[in-house]
Amino acid sequence: MKLIINGDPIVFAEKQGHISQLLSHLQMQQRIVIVELNGNIISKSAYETTLLSDGDRIEIVHFVGGG
Repeated sequence: MKLIINGDPIVFAEKQGHISQLLSHLQMQQRIVIVELNGNIISKSAYETTLLSDGDRIEIVHFVGGG
């Protein structure tokens, strides 16, 4: 399926995937992130159950520490 992530088109191999699978695919499953799906912020507790569809627009924000 084709997704738009942070403005960039990608092809996600899963035909029906959910947010946690996408984060794993992007190697971001261990990071603290905020995910917005088609303009709606998704709670972390819903990452396992929120299905993605072809053409979805996803914004992923992750935090970077420094000092």
